[in-house]
Amino acid sequence: MSRHFALAFVFVLLAIGFQVSPNFKEIAAGVAIFLFGMVSLEEGFKAFTGGTLERLLQRTTDRLWKSVAFGAVATTVMQSSTLVSIITISFLSAGMLGLAQGIGIIFGANLGTTTGAWLIAGFGLKVDIAAYALPMLTFGVILLFNKGRTLKGLGYLLTGLGFLFLGIHFIKDGFDAFSEHINLADYAVPGVAGLLLFTLIGIVITVIMQSSHASLLVIIAALGAGQITYENALALSIGANVGTTLTALVSAIGANIEGRRLAAAHLAFNVVTAALALVFIGRFVAAVETGSAWLGIDADDHTLKLALFHTLFNLTGLALMLPLTGRLVRLLETWLQPAPRTISTPKYISAAMLEMPGAALEAGRKELQHLFANTFDIMALVLHADPVQLRKGERLELLANAPERVHAIDVDDYYQRRVKPLHGQILDFLARLETKGPQARQAFALRAASQHLLEALKDLKHLQKNMARHLASPNPYLRKEYVLIRQHLALLLHELHKLSQDPESVTPLRFDVLSAAAEEHDIVANGQLDRLIREKRIGVETATSLMNDSAYAYDIASNLIAMAKVIFVPFEPVQHELEHALHLDKDEIKAVLAAPPAAEQAAHDEATHETR
Repeated sequence: MSRHFALAFVFVLLAIGFQVSPNFKEIAAGVAIFLFGMVSLEEGFKAFTGGTLERLLQRTTDRLWKSVAFGAVATTVMQSSTLVSIITISFLSAGMLGLAQGIGIIFGANLGTTTGAWLIAGFGLKVDIAAYALPMLTFGVILLFNKGRTLKGLGYLLTGLGFLFLGIHFIKDGFDAFSEHINLADYAVPGVAGLLLFTLIGIVITVIMQSSHASLLVIIAALGAGQITYENALALSIGANVGTTLTALVSAIGANIEGRRLAAAHLAFNVVTAALALVFIGRFVAAVETGSAWLGIDADDHTLKLALFHTLFNLTGLALMLPLTGRLVRLLETWLQPAPRTISTPKYISAAMLEMPGAALEAGRKELQHLFANTFDIMALVLHADPVQLRKGERLELLANAPERVHAIDVDDYYQRRVKPLHGQILDFLARLETKGPQARQAFALRAASQHLLEALKDLKHLQKNMARHLASPNPYLRKEYVLIRQHLALLLHELHKLSQDPESVTPLRFDVLSAAAEEHDIVANGQLDRLIREKRIGVETATSLMNDSAYAYDIASNLIAMAKVIFVPFEPVQHELEHALHLDKDEIKAVLAAPPAAEQAAHDEATHETR
C-alpha cells in the first residue's frame, strides 16, 4: 500500500513540475532515458553472465582483497552495482561464495560506482556525447533483432550506452536552459543545517530513482550549470551513497538469509562511510583541494572535485571497514538468524486408520502423492525451473535453452525439511498396518514406490554438481547435452504431474511411452556420446562425466516412472472393507448354526406362554 502511495506521490510531483517548467520536462525525460539505458546495459551484460563472469568470480574471490578488486572492476566495467549485487547474492545463496567474500565484492562495488562520477564529470558534461549516442542506438537496435544470444546481448549494450549518453545530454541541456530563468543556487543552505538537509535530499532522490548513478548524474549536471553550490553538492553525493543501500534493503526483504546479511553489510558500509564524510567534511574538502592540485584539476572545476570527493570518502570507508570484515561477518551471523525450518507433516494418514487396512492403504498412497509433490518442487528447482509454471505447463519452450542464471540448490536442506520427516512417518504407518494377501502386496508396493522416489532425488543431487557447471559451459556441444538432460527430466516431471491429477488417464501405454523416451535420451544407448568423442567435440574426461550424468538421468526417469505406476492408480479399498464387514467369521457362523430356526423359536415361546 505504501509503495502505491509513494508512486502516486511521485507522479503528482512530476505532473506539477511539467506544468511549472518546460525545462523540467527535459531534465525528467533525460533521467528516464538514462535509467532505461542502465536497464538495457544490465540486460546486455546478463547475456555474458552464462558462465564467463561466474567462472571469473569463482577464480578471483579466494582472497578478501581479490573479492574487493573483483567488485570494483566489475562495477567499473558494467557501471551497475545492482547487477554485481544480484550475481553475488545468487552465488552466496548457492553456497559458492562465503559471506566474507560477498561482503568484499560489495565493498569493492561501492568503490567501483565512483568511476561513474568521473565519467560524467570528465566526459559527459564536456563532450557532445549525443553525437555518439545516435549511432550506438542505430547499431544496437539492429543487433537486438538477432536471435543469437551474444549478438542480442551486444545490441543491448550498445542501446544501453546510447540511452545513457542521450540521457546525460538531455539533463545537461535541461539544467543549462533552467539556469536562464531560475537560479536554484539562491536557495542554498550554508553550514551544518545545509549539510544535513542536502544529505537527506540526496537520500530521497536516490530512493526515488533507484540508482545512485542517476542521482549523481543529476547532482553533477546541476553543479555544472551552477544550480547548486559546491558544498550542497558534496552533501547530496553523501546522501546518494546512503540512498542506494535503502533500495538494496527493500530488494532483500524477499531474499534468503544470506541475501539479507549481505544487504545489512552494504548498509553498514555506506552508513559508516557517510558518517565519516559528514563528521570530517572539512578535512575531506582540504584533501580534495590538495588532490586536485596534484592531479591538475582547475580550481573552478567543481564537477571533477565532486568526483574526487566521492572517491575519497568511499576509499576511506573501505580502508576502515575492510579490516573489520571478520567481526562484521560474526556479528551478522549472530544477529540475523534463519527462520525456523518448516517440517512437512502428513495430510492423509493417521493412527485411527490402522483398523481399516484397505482405507489405510489408500491413505498411504495419497500421502505418497503428497511426498511426490514435495519432491517435485525440489527437483524443479534443481533443474532451474519454476515449480508452479512447470506444473501448469507454462513457458516449457524455455527449457530448450540454458537458464539465464545457473545456481546450486541445497538439496540436503530441502530433504531434511520436506522429504525425510514425511517419508519416515509413511514407513512407520505402513509398518504398523496389519495386512495379508493382496493388501500385503499393496503395502510392499507402496514401500518400494517411496524408495524409488528417494533414489530419484538422490541421483538428481549427484547430477546437480556437473549440470550446474556445464549448463554454463563455453563448449556449445557439452552445454547442449546438459540442456537436453535438464529438458527431458523437467518435461517428465510435468507429464507425471498431469497423470497424478487425472487418474483416469493413467494407462500402461502412457508409462511405456515415458520409458521409451527415457531410453531414447540415454546418450550411450543412442550413440551420441560416441559421435561427440569421434568428432572431438568433447574431451575424454568430459565424456566420462557426461556418460555418468546421462546414466543418472536415466535412473532418475526410471525410478520416477516406477513410483508413478504404483501411487497414481487408486486401490479401491472401500468395497473390500464393506465386503469384509458383511462376512461372518468362524465363531459367528457356529453360533448361527447352533441356534434354532426363527419359526421354531417363536412357536416354543408361544407354547411356554400358554402353559403359564
